[in-house]
Amino acid sequence: MPIYEYQAKDEDKSCKHCVDGFELMRKMSDAPLEACPECAAPVTKLISAPAVGRSESGLDDRAKSAGFHKLERRDKGTYEKKY
Repeated sequence: MPIYEYQAKDEDKSCKHCVDGFELMRKMSDAPLEACPECAAPVTKLISAPAVGRSESGLDDRAKSAGFHKLERRDKGTYEKKY
């Protein structure tokens, strides 16, 4: 389930929870959230970047330990096994 971020539309009529912004895990099929769950003030969904992480061990190291080989291109149609 995706995590959505929300913030108050009107800071004067809202609680600290929605003025500062909050995250909520919801199904994509759920109806859009229109009110703060704590004070019922109107909220708006924020647009934010997705969390995309990288592994600390690195993809090449994990692939090598799993028995995969990396091929490096030498010429047109010619590849050499790197490891």
